[in-house]
Amino acid sequence: MNSRTKESKGVKHDAGKIQWALLPWRELKQVALVLTKGVKKYSADNWMHVPAAERRYFEAAMRHITARQLGEIKDPETKLPHLAHAVCCLLFWMWFDNTNRRGHR
Repeated sequence: MNSRTKESKGVKHDAGKIQWALLPWRELKQVALVLTKGVKKYSADNWMHVPAAERRYFEAAMRHITARQLGEIKDPETKLPHLAHAVCCLLFWMWFDNTNRRGHR
């Protein structure tokens, strides 16, 4: 029997690889929307150059988390979830750690 007529199963070695499908895409879209609004308000990648970035993004994240904790789901300015804003702040903070570009405290 030749290989064209024989049914076979394909093989893909995925074990142990990152499972991107586990991410909550609707929520990640909201984070991307916050970043998109940030580009319009400031400029692309502006956050990389903010003085005292670690302290300021920590404080911004906490303002958004606190607002959410007090019952305000969406940021009044952007109409997007406070937690999406907080995630952006935390991602910026992670970027500073991962690139060794510490935002001066």
